[in-house]
Amino acid sequence: MAKVTCGMAMSVDGFVAGPDQSFERPFGDIPENFLHQWMFSEADEHKRELAHLTDAGAFIMGSNMFGPREKRNDADWKGWWGDTPPYHGPVFVLSELEREPIQMDGGTTFYFVTGGIEEAMKRAKEAAGNQNVAIAGGANTVNQYLAAGMIDELWLHIVPVTIGSGARLFDTIPRLKLEPIEVRGTKLVTHIKYKVLA
Repeated sequence: MAKVTCGMAMSVDGFVAGPDQSFERPFGDIPENFLHQWMFSEADEHKRELAHLTDAGAFIMGSNMFGPREKRNDADWKGWWGDTPPYHGPVFVLSELEREPIQMDGGTTFYFVTGGIEEAMKRAKEAAGNQNVAIAGGANTVNQYLAAGMIDELWLHIVPVTIGSGARLFDTIPRLKLEPIEVRGTKLVTHIKYKVLA
């Protein structure tokens, strides 16, 4: 059965990015790859986890993940990932402004949704068919979907560092019950897959 999943790399104190995100520093004022070093490892287990993040029929992301405030509404801006983004499918971007879809190499097309999280989910499920829908981030978008009870599984990739401030997962979420269904780890990261209980 198709599910709505969300995979996020985060610090042990719950942050998925540092403060002061910008074009020059997409993950904020933290060292480069502070939370994502494991993604560039040659270890097979890390490669498998990375493949799971993009194994979906459609994706949803917030406008900040698509681009920094000064770039996201620029007609020439096509996201952080170059000509061939890793999604290889439809990506529904939560947006304040209407914008024509952007078709990229490798099968990724960005669609801009101005009707909020429910409209984005409806369109993503229609596009995904019998495949999963993945919430790609960032923290604010994930928190909105968690608060609305629209995520079935939360895949956390917990890096053994603290950040102290920035974009934090679970902000504004008063109560959430999770059931761990899979746990694996290396010295770089601990992978915990949770079922989100009603």
